[in-house]
Amino acid sequence: MPEPTKKEDGQPEENVAPGTGEALPPAEISLEVSPPAPPMNDAMKAADTVPIVMVVPPPPPTLKDKDDDITASTPSPPPPSEDGSTHKKLSVDLPNDSVPESAMGRKDSVWSLGDGQPPEDIDKQVENPPLSTLLIEKPQSGSISVGGDITFIAKVEAKDLLRKPTIKWFKGKWMDLASKTGKHLQLKESFDRFTKIHTFEMHIIKAKENYAGNYRCEVTYKDKFDSCSFDLEVKDVPEVSQSIDIRSAFKRREPKQEEVPEVDVWEILKNARPDEYEKIAFMYGITDLRGLLRRLKKTKKEEKKSEAFAKKLEPAYQVDKGGKIRFVVDMADPTLDLKWYKNGQEIRPTPKYIFEHKGTQRMLVINNCQMNDDAAYSVVAGDEKSSTELFVKVLPVKIVKELDPVNTTVNERIELECEVSEEGAQVKWLKNGVEVPTGVRSRYRVKSEGTKHWLIIDDAMKEDTGTYSLMATGGTSEARVQVDLKPLKILQDLQDVTILLGQPLKLHCEILPGNVPGRWYRNGQLIQSSDRITILHRAKNHRIEVESCSLHDAGDYTFVPEGYSQSLCAKVHIIDPPKVHLEALNAPDNTVTVVAGNKLRLEIPISGEPAPRVVWMKGERVILDTGSRVRAETFSDHTCLTIDVTEREDTGNYKIVLQNEAGEDTASVKVKVVDIPDAPGAPLVPTVGGDWCSMTWDPPYYDGGSPILGYFIERKKKQSSRWMRLNFDLCKETIFEPKKMIEGVPYEVRVFAVNAIGVSKPSEPSKPFVPLAVTSEPTMLIVDDVTDSSVTMKWRPPDTIGAAGLDGYQVEYCLEGSDEWILANKELTEKTKYTITDLPREAKILVRVKAINAAGASPPRTTQHSILVKEVIEPPKIRIPRHLKQTYMRKVGEVVNLVVPFLGKPRPKVNWLKDGQPIDPTQVSIRNSDCDSIIFIRKAERKHSGKYEMTVQVENHVDTAVLDIQIVDLPGPPQCVRIEEVWGENVALDWTPPKDNGNAPITGYTIQKADKKTMEWYTCVEHYHRTCITISDLVVGNEYFFRIFSENMVGLSESATTTKDSAVIVKEGMNLKNPQYIDYDFTEPPKFTQPLVNTFAIAGYNASLNCSVRANPRPKVIWMKNKIMILDDPRYRMFSNQGVCTLEIRKPSPFDGGVYTCKAINDLGEAQVDCKLEVKGGFTFFELMKRGVPLHLIDKYMSDAKPSESEKKGSD
Repeated sequence: MPEPTKKEDGQPEENVAPGTGEALPPAEISLEVSPPAPPMNDAMKAADTVPIVMVVPPPPPTLKDKDDDITASTPSPPPPSEDGSTHKKLSVDLPNDSVPESAMGRKDSVWSLGDGQPPEDIDKQVENPPLSTLLIEKPQSGSISVGGDITFIAKVEAKDLLRKPTIKWFKGKWMDLASKTGKHLQLKESFDRFTKIHTFEMHIIKAKENYAGNYRCEVTYKDKFDSCSFDLEVKDVPEVSQSIDIRSAFKRREPKQEEVPEVDVWEILKNARPDEYEKIAFMYGITDLRGLLRRLKKTKKEEKKSEAFAKKLEPAYQVDKGGKIRFVVDMADPTLDLKWYKNGQEIRPTPKYIFEHKGTQRMLVINNCQMNDDAAYSVVAGDEKSSTELFVKVLPVKIVKELDPVNTTVNERIELECEVSEEGAQVKWLKNGVEVPTGVRSRYRVKSEGTKHWLIIDDAMKEDTGTYSLMATGGTSEARVQVDLKPLKILQDLQDVTILLGQPLKLHCEILPGNVPGRWYRNGQLIQSSDRITILHRAKNHRIEVESCSLHDAGDYTFVPEGYSQSLCAKVHIIDPPKVHLEALNAPDNTVTVVAGNKLRLEIPISGEPAPRVVWMKGERVILDTGSRVRAETFSDHTCLTIDVTEREDTGNYKIVLQNEAGEDTASVKVKVVDIPDAPGAPLVPTVGGDWCSMTWDPPYYDGGSPILGYFIERKKKQSSRWMRLNFDLCKETIFEPKKMIEGVPYEVRVFAVNAIGVSKPSEPSKPFVPLAVTSEPTMLIVDDVTDSSVTMKWRPPDTIGAAGLDGYQVEYCLEGSDEWILANKELTEKTKYTITDLPREAKILVRVKAINAAGASPPRTTQHSILVKEVIEPPKIRIPRHLKQTYMRKVGEVVNLVVPFLGKPRPKVNWLKDGQPIDPTQVSIRNSDCDSIIFIRKAERKHSGKYEMTVQVENHVDTAVLDIQIVDLPGPPQCVRIEEVWGENVALDWTPPKDNGNAPITGYTIQKADKKTMEWYTCVEHYHRTCITISDLVVGNEYFFRIFSENMVGLSESATTTKDSAVIVKEGMNLKNPQYIDYDFTEPPKFTQPLVNTFAIAGYNASLNCSVRANPRPKVIWMKNKIMILDDPRYRMFSNQGVCTLEIRKPSPFDGGVYTCKAINDLGEAQVDCKLEVKGGFTFFELMKRGVPLHLIDKYMSDAKPSESEKKGSD
């Protein structure tokens, strides 16, 4: 805002706009600004400085304040130097005078709405202005003449920005210039990809006087914001006097020597911003910048304080329209006179403007603020001035009564009414978002009365339909106006027509009103008049005529009256008799020949309107369009018979029948299918050799209509799917002999028949056959055992078995002196040991063995010498197992199962005695065999203890053995427990051993004590061997009972012997007072103190998993494998002792690998730990199958593994 100037008498004088005062001198002066004089006010320090060289008209002869005296003076030319050269010109940065004081005192135009900052804070902000967060180059204030152009530039660095920032240009406080672009205002944006800088430009073209004022540029990006204010001054072009000598203006002038005054650089640096130090140093030729900065640090700036004001006005104020605002200044010198100014004009006291005094405070109160109060205000005290700006905020005009929707017809009157919140408010009427014209010639009339506003349309038209809205500053009201036509009356509707092809077509209808034109449509397409089509409209009659109709004229005809949504419809149906066009086949006698298996597709053109119904028939059977292999399809102009894969049954005559409204037509087509022959019969293989065979077969039943030319023969291995052809030349006969086959491999053969059409399907394969050879004879035939009536022989398998394998052995014998061989086994035996029975005693025989397979019997293996059928006596011998050579001990109730092997021939007699007496069979079971004897007791009792004597006898040979079996049980309690003596804190106990030791020696005693008050028993000593003991460390004042358990190898006795008397622990001369104790709660949920660890195990060797858990009450421990609970599995053993949980895996295999879990549960909670077990070594059945090992080798491997496991169990 322009500031008031002073006259010579000190009175403020209003600024005179250029062109309104007296005429300025016409001459223009080229001014190069020299260094300024030292006095500079704070407002000029705050303004941005730019180096300028301007051509400006001379200022008016009026005086200015101190703020403007620097720019108003023109320096006199400097005196010439002694050497005749001119002094060096110094160019300095001067403050931009066009920026008003109100803007200079602000920080990026961020207005204060409350109490402002004191002048000291404002000065500090001016001295160190904040760095911009977005703008790297701000628009600078400028001055132009009327009709001139000017450009304001703002730059934003985009290195740290992900997208383009948003920029807005404002004039004044609220006017957004984005909506004002046009002939005189243009906004441009550009982006430099190399420097990463956004450039925003505002071009003002052919400026006018009202373009002057304050402008603002705002940049936003996400949560960042930056703004900058600048001013534009528009000056009038001075009128050029007619007396000016134009020629003199173009004369060359001698350059004047300007006098350069002495400049105090340090004074300039003290008053400059830190970011200007380097620029000033370069301007004045200072090269030691570091020394300059060190010197400036030592120099303290003098803070200038205002002599008139203790507290100045805020930079800006804001008030609502109609509100009240108060300007307050605090005077440092209350004796000074104040003057208030508005836009440079002095304010006089009125009811609107009220001056108030309160101590040192001076106040200006403005009542009922209106838009004309939005201005720049200042207060002058002596030679000092404080300025601010007042922004009046207009309250929005709101909609009180909304518009109502209107439904009417053509030529009616429409009146829209709306009521707003303020009288005389400016509103805008819109139709479909476009402002309604309200000129003299417009059909729309606008009326307002108080707060009500009307929009009137006298003669409504169809085009007036739309959405009308009233827009105020505080809202918008919308209403829908619907203008409909008058109802249409149909006197005669269109009628559906069916007509033959080529006949004329006429359609007619009658409607009211009669002056309504209309349009004709066929199938949605507009119909135009032509030489063939005539469209007539006479009053209420509408007619369309077609001279000779074609198929294209059929369809849905619609007549649409103009302006109405109703329409009249009729269907025109054109018919034509059907016809089959067989000439398109180009086949003699309409016969089509096709090879079986190929696809046949007959396409026969047809005609007729409407499209005829087509039926294909073969004999009396109708061919449908839904068939999978044979189907008939009909299209608009042809019909099609399709056979995907032709067969010989498809041969025959096919009839086509066409029918429609106009008539019927028929035609016939003959189809002939030529096929390949049927497959020959399955071949037979009557003879099989070592690597060959002979085969025969029967010819095919059907030759396909062509003679058989020959046969192809193929063979394959049974387990293979690949067939190999044996002959490349056709075999004319039905006999063939394949050769070069592998012995022992199963084969199959098949046959193909060939005729002129092709090769038939293969015959069924023959039954599998194997070229086989017999094995070699068995080896190492020896006598294993001989009795009085039998001979047992043993041998080994043949050395060469062959590919056919071995089915079994056949054993034959022959009496000495005879040539008749008698078959000993009627069925083949797979074992290499056989016993020949029912032989005469003391006879001599020869024995031979043959190996049998699919090829037959091998050469026999015969004994070299005859065999005498007489048993050989072998003395008996008992082989006592190692664990039975010492006393065999078992607990009462356990099972006793002992196996004692022995030798001897013939079969020995076995006898058992217990302690020299025969064994009671009801108590002990004895089972004898040829080689061992078993003693079995289902439930052992103590009476079963004793020495068992076993006797084995073969004729006169006898062998004996003694087994010592001891059945043990829990012992009885000790006898007669007595308290021998009580002294101090000690008690001496004595007792006698139990009568019943449980058939086992007593290993110790367990002594327990109990307080008479609680009778809770606590163990004092375990595994004590003597029969007397002294119990110490008893509590004085308590009375104790004692009990004792006896112990043997089975465990503690079921009951204990308790002392009859109690022992009282007392101390003379003292009275013991028992303290009260609170029981400690030892309960806690399960917690694993030692977790499971991942373990590697070796297949076949026991593995164990250990962890420890703490819990009270005692938890239940569950083991799981792969989240499945382990229950009753003999391969796993689970132990839990004193919180240590152990899982033992007996002889693990790779199958036992996985994730094992130990889970502990009690009433308070649960816990679990996991580990991974990996078993290395060993092979499972699945792994062997996966490696491709044959089944018989897998069976042998698994059978060999079982005995080794049983041996390990026996050793255990």
